Amino acid sequence: MKKETKTNPLLVAVIVGILAGGVTAYFVVDSQLNKPRSQDELIKEFYEVETATHVSPHGLRKHMGEDDTYILVDLRSEEEYLEEHITTAVNVPAYKNRDQSDYGAVDRIVSTFKQLQAENPDKDFIVYCYSGPCMTGRKIGKILADDGIYVKHLGVGWNEWRYDWTSFNHPHEWNITKAEDYVSSGPEPGVLSADLTGTGCSIGSDLIGC
Repeated sequence: MKKETKTNPLLVAVIVGILAGGVTAYFVVDSQLNKPRSQDELIKEFYEVETATHVSPHGLRKHMGEDDTYILVDLRSEEEYLEEHITTAVNVPAYKNRDQSDYGAVDRIVSTFKQLQAENPDKDFIVYCYSGPCMTGRKIGKILADDGIYVKHLGVGWNEWRYDWTSFNHPHEWNITKAEDYVSSGPEPGVLSADLTGTGCSIGSDLIGC
């Protein structure tokens, strides 16, 4: 004779309760995640991202030679870096030459940044490429972020730093500073002249005037 199997009503109630609770929690969380954000929330997020990612070129220029909390990285090709680069910058090329990008060299780029990070564990990375709108820094930044390395972006690129000096420096400084004094050539980062080091704010400063 076949033995009759009895269902435990209490066990069934517990299982149903767990499933119901899980489904309810899922829809509550999902509705919160997909809830349209207000304009104020979007504006707040925009400024949080901007201030976390971008570095004032004016603040950096005033603080060059005295702030040792960051490493400036030139992402242009090696040949362009050798010709001229922002003083103190090291070169991690994202371009094979002036006309060809090298974004596919992920292993080389990531490993170079990891080496720099290992040698300078407490420093931020600030990258720059050809111009402010240049996408190279953003693409390399995404590649590095995927590997757990987070970089900041200089607010201008090489073109503005070298050829549009007045666009990011204050008017009263136009006649007492010049781009040529903040540019170096050759394979070394270069050292800023001691009399050009200013009293700017540190890169991580939250002060409005920085």
